[in-house]
Amino acid sequence: MTDPRRRGQHSLWSTPWKEAPEHLVRDMKRDVLVDLAWGRLVFAQTFEEPRDVIDLLRAEEEGRRDIAMYVADPHVLVSHAPGELFIDPSLTYRLELHRYRPRRNPVAGVFVRKMSELADADEINRLYAARGMVTGDTGLMWGNQRTPTFTYLVAQDERTGAVVGTVTGVDHVRAFDDPDNGASLWSLAVDPQSTIPGVGEALVRMLAERYIGRGRDHLDLSVLHDNDPAIRLYTRLGFHRVPVFAVKRKNPINEPLYVAGPTETELNPYAKIIADEARRRGILVEITDAESGELRLSHGGRRIVTRESLSELTTAVAMSRCDDKQLTRRIFQRAGLSVPRGVAASSAAADAAFLTEVGEAVVKPVRGEQGRGITVGVTSPAALADAVSLAATFCPDVLIEEYVDGDDLRIVVIGHEVVAAAVRRPATVYGTGRHTVAELIDAHSRRRSAATGGESRVPVDDTTLSTVAAAGYDMDDVLPDGAALKVRRTANLHTGGTIHDVTASLHPALAAAAVAASEAIDIPVTGLDLIVPSPEDEEYVLIEANERPGLANHEPQPTAARFVDLLFPATRTTPRAWQPPPVPQ
Repeated sequence: MTDPRRRGQHSLWSTPWKEAPEHLVRDMKRDVLVDLAWGRLVFAQTFEEPRDVIDLLRAEEEGRRDIAMYVADPHVLVSHAPGELFIDPSLTYRLELHRYRPRRNPVAGVFVRKMSELADADEINRLYAARGMVTGDTGLMWGNQRTPTFTYLVAQDERTGAVVGTVTGVDHVRAFDDPDNGASLWSLAVDPQSTIPGVGEALVRMLAERYIGRGRDHLDLSVLHDNDPAIRLYTRLGFHRVPVFAVKRKNPINEPLYVAGPTETELNPYAKIIADEARRRGILVEITDAESGELRLSHGGRRIVTRESLSELTTAVAMSRCDDKQLTRRIFQRAGLSVPRGVAASSAAADAAFLTEVGEAVVKPVRGEQGRGITVGVTSPAALADAVSLAATFCPDVLIEEYVDGDDLRIVVIGHEVVAAAVRRPATVYGTGRHTVAELIDAHSRRRSAATGGESRVPVDDTTLSTVAAAGYDMDDVLPDGAALKVRRTANLHTGGTIHDVTASLHPALAAAAVAASEAIDIPVTGLDLIVPSPEDEEYVLIEANERPGLANHEPQPTAARFVDLLFPATRTTPRAWQPPPVPQ
């Protein structure tokens, strides 16, 4: 059955089935819901009594998100339980499958396939968590995909084999013999660290083409009204708005969707993740300065001010120890921890002599953050002098350290316990054979900005230009198809770098070193930066300590939960922090 506005026919997506002509609903199943593993999808058009839909939503399990979809009169349904239900502030878009036009060239660098093994369900959950979505029961996902009602697709990076995206489809005909001959799209998620353009488009297209193959009439989806990037994608693919509504239950997960007044949308991701976690526990959140991410949290007579992950529990002394990289080095050395060789910049002759000794150097301002003023890979006296001058524009005191090759590892320690670990990689673009380096950098910046709430972009500055030139390219050159080009020397996330979780495989010696470093500085929350041959190897050098690590960068690890545990121990609802795997015998 197609859109009645187009053909003048009756449709059940906007009318209760009890009001529909009997010949349309004679064979349709009644009172239908399906379990998507993260929550149940209630097909409201198959229910005659609103009370039955309300009872189902009331039976929602803790930590899940049930949705009553295709509610013909949502205001009436909510009026029966206004303290428990709300109309979801999402828009419904529909793709008329007979009007679908395939893409002329397939999305490069990505391969879309069905879920093929249980491990795929774990990867799907990883993507859900990275996107702040509710995760699901992997066993149920695996069982669902073996039925014709559900379609679970995953997108793989053709270069690495990593799963970088997922989408779920529900066939309404298989679910309840839908007279409208429809299907719906759910849980589209793309890895925020993926550098491949078009992953979401590839997933949506593959799902649409599968339902075209089944002879379905349309594909529906629900998207939050303010999710502009997703809406632009769907509109470009031919989706259009339809008057379809959903109703959800008022629960902690859905709270941002129905609570009036100031919300965390004005906060950056690093403060928002803390505000969200605090609100879930009943902690009062006051936004004292949105621009800086400053919050006042109150619970049971206890009040703490935070600025992102920096709180009043971090002393001024501990903060100053992190701020002064030379002091940090000395503290680490006294604690018996490994650091790279380094000296304070002084005269040109002394600086050049140290460079000759180490062969390759990193130059950085003694005070600074977000990678500003740092030059990596200095090998000549002239380049050294330029790097020292650059660093001095950010801080008059400059540190020259031996360059150590390896992975850039960030370990987050909260309450002197390891909570998360991730390898950070410099901004890298991949050639298409059609786009210039400048165009690829711009596209990478747009993706990183969208994934981080505007916090990450590749600055087109002298560092980027020199990095591109050192690789033998000009900004106007077309990068060959498949070629990888690092456009920044450092892996800082604010300059377009990406982060890849390695918590589960972190070597115990690295965890022990990170904890020892946090204790030496006497800081309750810190992000330790190390250079390692591999996160699974015990060798390391400590580079610096950050007093305000970005907790949002490490989802799905429970960084925000651990932070709020530290601030308000009485609200702790989660198990103890991550423990390192046993040392191999």
